[in-house]
Amino acid sequence: MILKKWDSLPDCLRTEEVRPYYDMLKKHTFSLILKRCFDIIMSLLMLIILSPVFLTLAIWIKIDSPGPVFFKQTRITQYGREFKIIKFRTMVNDAENKGSSVTVLEDARITDVGRKIRHVRLDEIPQLVNILFGDMTFVGTRPEVPKYVASYTKEMMATLLLPAGVTSEASIEYRDEDDLISDAKNPDETYVKVVLPQKMNYNLDYIRFFSLKQEIKTLARTVKTVF
Repeated sequence: MILKKWDSLPDCLRTEEVRPYYDMLKKHTFSLILKRCFDIIMSLLMLIILSPVFLTLAIWIKIDSPGPVFFKQTRITQYGREFKIIKFRTMVNDAENKGSSVTVLEDARITDVGRKIRHVRLDEIPQLVNILFGDMTFVGTRPEVPKYVASYTKEMMATLLLPAGVTSEASIEYRDEDDLISDAKNPDETYVKVVLPQKMNYNLDYIRFFSLKQEIKTLARTVKTVF
């Protein structure tokens, strides 16, 4: 997870708005290496330990509704690179073409099993594979779909200096974001203009105050929130 040299970054990241965040992260090079080592070891260990859970959920999802067990979607991670995020499918098959890119409260596209496993974030478990391959990390800015990244301000682009994360302070604070956009006439527009900027304040603070100690606190808060 060593940062690229400034001159090697994509043009969209080599801006005056991003440079201060880059310089902050450069001071934590060793911590970023430890962060990647932690990601590899823990994701591999958890994949082994949770393999029975994987199998159980896969069977449950398959029995509950027609369609694949896993949901894959194009998201954006470090340096603006596209990757396929992996989740357990919690919505009807082909849900992306049947509504908004964001999920609202009581969304009719969510399956019975999906509603249960989303409540305790079990649908996120397959992202351990994304972490192992380096597309994601345990703690970091949640990955957005390309159309939302296209709406980022120049400062928001600084969040793409690091891999996308499974959890973050923003994810914890906005764990019920469905409630915020459930009554909106245009959920996509409300998310981009209202919710996303608020979440980005937390994500940018994450870079400003980056430390392994803070990452551990965020992981602990995530576990506490889920249970």
